[in-house]
Amino acid sequence: MIHLLFTLIFAEMALIVIFVFKTPFRKLVIMGLDRAKRGRGPIVMKTVGGTVFVVMLSTVYNAATIRRRWIVDGDVNPTDQVLLSTHLLEASLMGFSLFLGLMIDRLHHYIRELRIRRKNIEAVKKQNRAFEDGKSGGLEEIKTLEEKMTTLKAKVDQLESELDVKTKEAHSAEANAGALKKQSEGFLLEYDRLLEENENLRNQLQSLDRRFSHSNGKKVT
Repeated sequence: MIHLLFTLIFAEMALIVIFVFKTPFRKLVIMGLDRAKRGRGPIVMKTVGGTVFVVMLSTVYNAATIRRRWIVDGDVNPTDQVLLSTHLLEASLMGFSLFLGLMIDRLHHYIRELRIRRKNIEAVKKQNRAFEDGKSGGLEEIKTLEEKMTTLKAKVDQLESELDVKTKEAHSAEANAGALKKQSEGFLLEYDRLLEENENLRNQLQSLDRRFSHSNGKKVT
Protein backbone atom coordinates (compact mmCIF):
# COMPACT_ATOMS: atom_id res chain seq x y z
CA MET A 1 0.00 0.00 0.00
CA ILE A 2 2.77 2.42 0.97
CA HIS A 3 4.81 1.59 -2.14
CA LEU A 4 1.73 2.17 -4.32
CA LEU A 5 1.07 5.52 -2.66
CA PHE A 6 4.70 6.61 -3.12
CA THR A 7 4.52 5.62 -6.80
CA LEU A 8 1.28 7.58 -7.19
CA ILE A 9 2.78 10.65 -5.48
CA PHE A 10 5.93 10.59 -7.61
CA ALA A 11 3.81 10.24 -10.75
CA GLU A 12 1.67 13.20 -9.71
CA MET A 13 4.77 15.26 -8.94
CA ALA A 14 6.15 14.41 -12.37
CA LEU A 15 2.89 15.58 -13.98
CA ILE A 16 3.07 18.84 -12.04
CA VAL A 17 6.66 19.39 -13.19
CA ILE A 18 5.58 18.72 -16.79
CA PHE A 19 2.77 21.25 -16.36
CA VAL A 20 5.05 23.90 -14.87
CA PHE A 21 7.80 23.71 -17.51
CA LYS A 22 7.10 24.04 -21.20
CA THR A 23 8.29 20.73 -22.65
CA PRO A 24 7.18 18.61 -25.62
CA PHE A 25 5.49 16.23 -23.17
CA ARG A 26 3.16 18.90 -21.76
CA LYS A 27 1.02 18.98 -24.89
CA LEU A 28 0.69 15.18 -24.83
CA VAL A 29 -0.24 15.20 -21.12
CA ILE A 30 -2.82 17.94 -21.68
CA MET A 31 -4.33 16.04 -24.59
CA GLY A 32 -4.45 12.87 -22.46
CA LEU A 33 -6.19 14.69 -19.63
CA ASP A 34 -8.62 16.29 -22.07
CA ARG A 35 -9.60 12.84 -23.31
CA ALA A 36 -9.75 11.49 -19.75
CA LYS A 37 -12.21 14.21 -18.74
CA ARG A 38 -14.61 13.34 -21.56
CA GLY A 39 -17.52 10.99 -21.19
CA ARG A 40 -17.34 8.96 -17.95
CA GLY A 41 -13.80 10.08 -17.10
CA PRO A 42 -14.83 12.71 -14.52
CA ILE A 43 -17.16 10.24 -12.79
CA VAL A 44 -14.37 7.63 -12.55
CA MET A 45 -11.87 10.18 -11.23
CA LYS A 46 -14.35 11.44 -8.62
CA THR A 47 -15.12 7.88 -7.59
CA VAL A 48 -11.40 7.05 -7.16
CA GLY A 49 -10.79 10.26 -5.25
CA GLY A 50 -13.79 9.63 -3.00
CA THR A 51 -12.61 6.08 -2.31
CA VAL A 52 -9.10 7.26 -1.41
CA PHE A 53 -10.61 9.93 0.84
CA VAL A 54 -12.77 7.36 2.64
CA VAL A 55 -9.80 5.00 3.07
CA MET A 56 -7.76 7.94 4.42
CA LEU A 57 -10.50 8.74 6.96
CA SER A 58 -10.60 5.06 7.97
CA THR A 59 -6.83 5.02 8.41
CA VAL A 60 -6.96 8.18 10.50
CA TYR A 61 -9.73 6.64 12.61
CA ASN A 62 -7.63 3.49 13.19
CA ALA A 63 -4.63 5.62 14.19
CA ALA A 64 -6.83 7.63 16.54
CA THR A 65 -8.19 4.39 18.05
CA ILE A 66 -4.66 3.10 18.72
CA ARG A 67 -3.69 6.43 20.20
CA ARG A 68 -6.77 6.45 22.44
CA ARG A 69 -6.00 2.94 23.61
CA TRP A 70 -2.53 4.09 24.65
CA ILE A 71 -3.99 6.91 26.65
CA VAL A 72 -6.63 4.73 28.33
CA ASP A 73 -4.52 1.63 28.99
CA GLY A 74 -1.20 3.42 29.49
CA ASP A 75 0.54 0.42 27.91
CA VAL A 76 2.72 1.11 24.88
CA ASN A 77 2.88 -1.93 22.60
CA PRO A 78 5.63 -2.02 19.91
CA THR A 79 3.14 -3.53 17.48
CA ASP A 80 0.74 -0.67 18.10
CA GLN A 81 3.59 1.76 17.57
CA VAL A 82 4.34 0.22 14.18
CA LEU A 83 0.66 0.17 13.26
CA LEU A 84 0.24 3.79 14.36
CA SER A 85 3.25 4.88 12.33
CA THR A 86 2.00 2.90 9.33
CA HIS A 87 -1.50 4.35 9.57
CA LEU A 88 -0.19 7.88 9.95
CA LEU A 89 2.17 7.44 7.00
CA GLU A 90 -0.58 5.98 4.82
CA ALA A 91 -3.01 8.75 5.79
CA SER A 92 -0.37 11.38 5.10
CA LEU A 93 0.49 9.84 1.72
CA MET A 94 -3.16 9.52 0.76
CA GLY A 95 -3.87 13.12 1.79
CA PHE A 96 -0.81 14.35 -0.08
CA SER A 97 -1.80 12.36 -3.17
CA LEU A 98 -5.31 13.85 -3.05
CA PHE A 99 -3.81 17.33 -2.72
CA LEU A 100 -1.50 16.73 -5.68
CA GLY A 101 -4.42 15.35 -7.70
CA LEU A 102 -6.39 18.50 -6.96
CA MET A 103 -3.39 20.61 -8.02
CA ILE A 104 -3.09 18.66 -11.28
CA ASP A 105 -6.77 19.18 -12.01
CA ARG A 106 -6.57 22.92 -11.32
CA LEU A 107 -3.35 23.33 -13.34
CA HIS A 108 -4.90 21.49 -16.26
CA HIS A 109 -7.99 23.69 -16.02
CA TYR A 110 -5.98 26.92 -15.90
CA ILE A 111 -3.69 25.86 -18.76
CA ARG A 112 -6.69 24.96 -20.88
CA GLU A 113 -8.38 28.29 -20.08
CA LEU A 114 -5.14 30.12 -20.87
CA ARG A 115 -4.89 28.31 -24.20
CA ILE A 116 -8.50 29.19 -25.07
CA ARG A 117 -7.93 32.84 -24.14
CA ARG A 118 -4.78 32.96 -26.23
CA LYS A 119 -6.72 31.62 -29.18
CA ASN A 120 -9.42 34.24 -28.61
CA ILE A 121 -6.78 36.97 -28.38
CA GLU A 122 -5.16 35.78 -31.60
CA ALA A 123 -8.58 35.73 -33.30
CA VAL A 124 -9.25 39.28 -32.07
CA LYS A 125 -5.81 40.38 -33.30
CA LYS A 126 -6.51 38.85 -36.71
CA GLN A 127 -9.86 40.63 -36.83
CA ASN A 128 -8.17 43.90 -35.86
CA ARG A 129 -5.55 43.38 -38.57
CA ALA A 130 -8.24 42.58 -41.11
CA PHE A 131 -10.18 45.64 -39.99
CA GLU A 132 -7.09 47.84 -40.23
CA ASP A 133 -6.25 46.40 -43.66
CA GLY A 134 -9.83 46.98 -44.77
CA LYS A 135 -9.70 50.46 -43.29
CA SER A 136 -6.46 51.25 -45.15
CA GLY A 137 -7.96 49.81 -48.32
CA GLY A 138 -11.06 51.90 -47.71
CA LEU A 139 -8.89 55.00 -47.24
CA GLU A 140 -7.13 54.28 -50.52
CA GLU A 141 -10.49 53.86 -52.24
CA ILE A 142 -11.68 57.12 -50.69
CA LYS A 143 -8.54 58.90 -51.89
CA THR A 144 -9.05 57.45 -55.38
CA LEU A 145 -12.68 58.56 -55.37
CA GLU A 146 -11.68 62.01 -54.17
CA GLU A 147 -9.14 62.28 -56.99
CA LYS A 148 -11.78 61.17 -59.49
CA MET A 149 -14.23 63.70 -58.04
CA THR A 150 -11.59 66.44 -58.35
CA THR A 151 -10.92 65.45 -61.96
CA LEU A 152 -14.63 65.34 -62.77
CA LYS A 153 -15.18 68.69 -61.06
CA ALA A 154 -12.40 70.23 -63.16
CA LYS A 155 -13.99 68.77 -66.30
CA VAL A 156 -17.41 70.10 -65.25
CA ASP A 157 -15.92 73.56 -64.67
CA GLN A 158 -14.22 73.41 -68.08
CA LEU A 159 -17.46 72.33 -69.75
CA GLU A 160 -19.37 75.10 -67.96
CA SER A 161 -16.85 77.69 -69.18
CA GLU A 162 -17.09 76.27 -72.69
CA LEU A 163 -20.87 76.36 -72.41
CA ASP A 164 -20.72 80.01 -71.37
CA VAL A 165 -18.53 80.82 -74.37
CA LYS A 166 -20.82 78.92 -76.73
CA THR A 167 -23.85 80.66 -75.18
CA LYS A 168 -22.26 84.04 -75.73
CA GLU A 169 -21.41 83.08 -79.31
CA ALA A 170 -24.99 81.87 -79.83
CA HIS A 171 -26.37 85.15 -78.48
CA SER A 172 -23.98 87.07 -80.71
CA ALA A 173 -25.01 84.96 -83.70
CA GLU A 174 -28.67 85.55 -82.85
CA ALA A 175 -28.01 89.28 -82.66
CA ASN A 176 -26.16 89.18 -85.97
CA ALA A 177 -28.95 87.11 -87.49
CA GLY A 178 -31.51 89.66 -86.26
CA ALA A 179 -29.48 92.49 -87.73
CA LEU A 180 -29.10 90.64 -91.02
CA LYS A 181 -32.81 89.90 -91.03
CA LYS A 182 -33.58 93.58 -90.52
CA GLN A 183 -31.12 94.46 -93.28
CA SER A 184 -32.67 91.90 -95.62
CA GLU A 185 -36.12 93.24 -94.84
CA GLY A 186 -34.85 96.73 -95.62
CA PHE A 187 -33.31 95.48 -98.87
CA LEU A 188 -36.59 93.82 -99.82
CA LEU A 189 -38.51 97.01 -99.16
CA GLU A 190 -35.97 98.99 -101.16
CA TYR A 191 -36.20 96.40 -103.93
CA ASP A 192 -39.98 96.62 -103.96
CA ARG A 193 -39.73 100.43 -104.07
CA LEU A 194 -37.28 100.29 -106.94
CA LEU A 195 -39.50 97.84 -108.81
CA GLU A 196 -42.44 100.17 -108.30
CA GLU A 197 -40.44 103.19 -109.50
CA ASN A 198 -39.18 101.20 -112.46
CA GLU A 199 -42.74 100.23 -113.30
CA ASN A 200 -43.84 103.85 -113.02
CA LEU A 201 -40.97 105.01 -115.22
CA ARG A 202 -41.80 102.35 -117.78
CA ASN A 203 -45.43 103.41 -117.84
CA GLN A 204 -44.41 107.00 -118.23
CA LEU A 205 -42.02 106.07 -121.04
CA GLN A 206 -44.73 104.11 -122.83
CA SER A 207 -47.11 107.04 -122.42
CA LEU A 208 -44.53 109.43 -123.92
CA ASP A 209 -43.92 107.02 -126.81
CA ARG A 210 -47.64 106.91 -127.59
CA ARG A 211 -47.91 110.66 -127.51
CA PHE A 212 -44.87 111.04 -129.70
CA SER A 213 -46.24 108.51 -132.20
CA HIS A 214 -49.63 110.22 -132.26
CA SER A 215 -48.09 113.62 -132.88
CA ASN A 216 -45.98 112.35 -135.79
CA GLY A 217 -49.06 110.80 -137.43
CA LYS A 218 -50.84 114.07 -137.39
CA LYS A 219 -47.95 115.86 -139.07
CA VAL A 220 -47.85 113.40 -141.94
CA THR A 221 -51.51 113.85 -142.67
